[in-house]
Amino acid sequence: MWRLVFTFAVVAPVFSQGFVAPILSTSSSRDGSAPRRARTSAVSRPLQSGSSSPPEWAVIFDCDGVILESESLHREAYNAVFREFAVDYEWSPEYYDELQNKVGGGKPKMRYYFGENGWPKSKLGAPPETDQEKDLLIDSLQDRKTDIYKEFVANGTAVLRPGVQRLIDETKAISGGKMAICSASTKDACLFVLDNLLGEENLSKFDLVLAGDDVPRRKPDPMIYALASEKLGVPPERCMVIEDSLIGLEAALGAKMNCVITYTGSTESQDFAGSLGVYPELGDEGSTQVRASELLKLMGV
Repeated sequence: MWRLVFTFAVVAPVFSQGFVAPILSTSSSRDGSAPRRARTSAVSRPLQSGSSSPPEWAVIFDCDGVILESESLHREAYNAVFREFAVDYEWSPEYYDELQNKVGGGKPKMRYYFGENGWPKSKLGAPPETDQEKDLLIDSLQDRKTDIYKEFVANGTAVLRPGVQRLIDETKAISGGKMAICSASTKDACLFVLDNLLGEENLSKFDLVLAGDDVPRRKPDPMIYALASEKLGVPPERCMVIEDSLIGLEAALGAKMNCVITYTGSTESQDFAGSLGVYPELGDEGSTQVRASELLKLMGV
């Protein structure tokens, strides 16, 4: 029988055979209102008892840009934290589109930008010179940026992209497979978003959630997808990744996985050669829909 084990801890215990226990924690809102339940770790289910073969296939969703439109929210959160820390930089929509399509993950984005444009002074002091000072600035900015971004999400600014709920339900209804989410965002931000937008019931349908903190190198490096294949017990060629950007496509192809693209306004003009399909959205009723059965056919399942 399927069984999920819940525990309260900071870090998910990793067992042999690729099982990661789901973890729930509670966190109070800043205004003192009732705490929200927020998942704080990767989630996976073991294979059914007595099963000697791995699942036949897996569908893996990216988070930002696929499950929700989030580019403007991230940019606004970075600009807000720059102002709060007296960092004399601001990212325009045009530049952020360019930056996010070049560098995956928040900390790598800032490290790249500061390296290109000069490390700034801030309320922490003079421009950092040592690696330790640079790490402190980056970590401090990212931690506060995550809080600001989560406030945007909690306020209802972020919504699911069209077709996400339908495709999750369709995929779950087909036997023999698994579902996962692989995000370049920090685990704290990623799981807060998923818990608020998908909810506990929907999120429990996924067998694995991995975030940028779970791997030392972020997209376009394929490491997160290679790890997902290992933990799911599904060969890369039997995995279908849904991405929104060239960075995500490169990560999926680098892991030897199949990939389809549901682009956003900032990634629409990118060259998605190597993908098995390019769509403006996953689609709800009354629009062109990306069906779970079609994804399996593209994989040859």
